[in-house]
Amino acid sequence: MSHSTDLFASAALGPLALPNRLVMAPLTRNRAEADGTPTPLMATYYAQRASAGLIVAEAATPNAAGQTYPNITAIHTPRHVAGWRQVTDAVRDAGGRMFLQLQHGGRVGHPATSGLTPVAPSPVPLPETIFTPGGHRPAVVPREMTAEDIRRTVADFARAARNALDAGFEGVEVHSANGHLLHQFLAANTNRRTDGYGGPVAARIRFTAEVTEAVAAEIGAERVGLRVSPGNTVNGIAEGETEEIYPALVERLGGLGLAYLHLVHADPDAAVYRKIRAGWPGVLIANPVLGEELSADGVLRASERLLAAGADLIALGRPFLANPDLVTRLRLGAPLNQVRDRYLMYVGGATGYTDYPALGDRTGETAETPGSTWSSGSAGSAGFSQPSSASSVALDGPRVA
Repeated sequence: MSHSTDLFASAALGPLALPNRLVMAPLTRNRAEADGTPTPLMATYYAQRASAGLIVAEAATPNAAGQTYPNITAIHTPRHVAGWRQVTDAVRDAGGRMFLQLQHGGRVGHPATSGLTPVAPSPVPLPETIFTPGGHRPAVVPREMTAEDIRRTVADFARAARNALDAGFEGVEVHSANGHLLHQFLAANTNRRTDGYGGPVAARIRFTAEVTEAVAAEIGAERVGLRVSPGNTVNGIAEGETEEIYPALVERLGGLGLAYLHLVHADPDAAVYRKIRAGWPGVLIANPVLGEELSADGVLRASERLLAAGADLIALGRPFLANPDLVTRLRLGAPLNQVRDRYLMYVGGATGYTDYPALGDRTGETAETPGSTWSSGSAGSAGFSQPSSASSVALDGPRVA
């Protein structure tokens, strides 16, 4: 990709022509059916945001064991594929382009949600409670993955990638961040294995590399991205050797020809960022750290700083969540809607999801007032549990930028 510091310049991403360098980051919103099938409401939500240069849809699990929370999406049955096809058709009709994030929760899961004991690199449980259909419950000890479990899971990721293309996505993003299964293999505190997948850094990166390589072999490397979050401690992760892990991963995968590498909470002043940018030969998507209150000026300054530090595309989460017309607002320097009460991200229904106003809308104008929140009394819908404020933090934590 030719480097540019213009956020609104066009860009090439593999076979795709992007109209701007703004990427809608994957954001878990818990609006799927109980079995993981996307809903028509989700098609509306994503189509509203189709002006993004690229949308990376929320995490979808490649198998049943990978489910994290209630009502998250999946991509391992024909019904899932058909549900996602409604979403991609709506986005394409609105002029947009989509990748799908593939995520396995590993130890971030519970039998009360998935019906299965979670699996992980080692039998080390999540150190906090986890939200389930029945509310918060203590985490369970995950089952240590066998060599056969690892082989099957790698194959499941590849099959899920093929399903994603069948569902109309342009490509997929392999999720190796935020304390989920692939990140658990990278981290020393969750990976205590003594076989070829644990111990030294070269072994701890192996599972992420094998998943990414298998997905690339299945659908073509130019349609595959990888997401990482160096140093992120969410979901009880303590990586150890962060500045060695990611350059080693870049070295192993750099020649594969992947569509992009996506860095969560990228800090252009951090040594690990500079090492990754220097070593990564392809497109780098960077997700900036933003303040709690959103402003066009703040988003632009953080984005332009990363572009100047070598990022090619900028991924934004909360700004796209609250502003379906974010690209227009940033072009104009217009005020941004603020994210409403955080639990609205996860309770289901249209409130706090498809009802954020675009510029000129006559409804919901109070959402544009910085720091404002809407009454929580009308939130929720049949079939969805409402997390407490504490559980919304557990679901969200530092994940949403």
